[in-house]
Amino acid sequence: MGIFPKQKIKIGVLRGGPSEEYDVSMKTGAHVLSILRSMPEKFEPVDILISKEGDWHIGGLRKTPHKAVLNLDIVVNALHGKYGEDGQVQKFLEDLKIPHTGSDARSSAKAFNKERAKEKYFFNGLLTPKHELITEENFNDDTLISIIRNYLQPVVVKPASSGSSVGLHLTRSLAELKLAIKEALTHSPKVLVEEHIKGKEATCVVLEDARGEKYYAFMPTGGLSTAENKIVEEIAKTAHEILGLRHYSSSDFIVTPKSKVYILETDSQPAFYPESKLTESIKSTGWKDSDFLGHIINLVDLQ
Repeated sequence: MGIFPKQKIKIGVLRGGPSEEYDVSMKTGAHVLSILRSMPEKFEPVDILISKEGDWHIGGLRKTPHKAVLNLDIVVNALHGKYGEDGQVQKFLEDLKIPHTGSDARSSAKAFNKERAKEKYFFNGLLTPKHELITEENFNDDTLISIIRNYLQPVVVKPASSGSSVGLHLTRSLAELKLAIKEALTHSPKVLVEEHIKGKEATCVVLEDARGEKYYAFMPTGGLSTAENKIVEEIAKTAHEILGLRHYSSSDFIVTPKSKVYILETDSQPAFYPESKLTESIKSTGWKDSDFLGHIINLVDLQ
């Protein structure tokens, strides 16, 4: 765990960014800045706004990325989607040796790639919906007909590399499937077509080095039974570990009526604002948002 100097910590907050989750990132960044500004004796926050075009700004003035992060102690990464979650901005910061919250470049890229993440789940014995991988090369009528014949309808269509809600569709026919894949391919060069698992949706947040545990799982959302909660918590912790994630993460699940737990995906950079599932989890566990943010800042290894 990082040890802070006595003087105020200068923290850059990255928000916005050139992805389809720009608006969500703006909300996460605003929430983080609000928390930091409420503790002026500890923190000196710097609002670093990245436009949809990829330009960096501080106080309305355009800066080069290198100058924007100059003299910062650490960076809180509040970006979502491409560039912010897929390892790109992490690599930029790591090349400059600037400590940042969240996972490193390699593990961020791994979690952002849903195909690779599902391979990790499967290899480690975690239940995850079966799927077909679609690219421009195999996107044809034969492939679609095969999916219709071999999967119960409806099926889930989603980009293999994107934010959790971008390009997501539930299709019930060949025509819907074709349109959904075509649209998803505009977001990612690979698309997953998954079996649709019926059940209760749940989300579980994992935080490192909290309450005496290496990986501490917050109370899952979803109104599950005590036994189901425990299973979800253990799987969320396993997913965090096998993907090599750092500081915190959030995994999504479906729990069937017979209490079979399927992991859908893991988010290395979950949204963080008052109405988000992350905040819901924080509150249900008896923490405050400021406690959570302070903890992940303390996890950053200041050098």
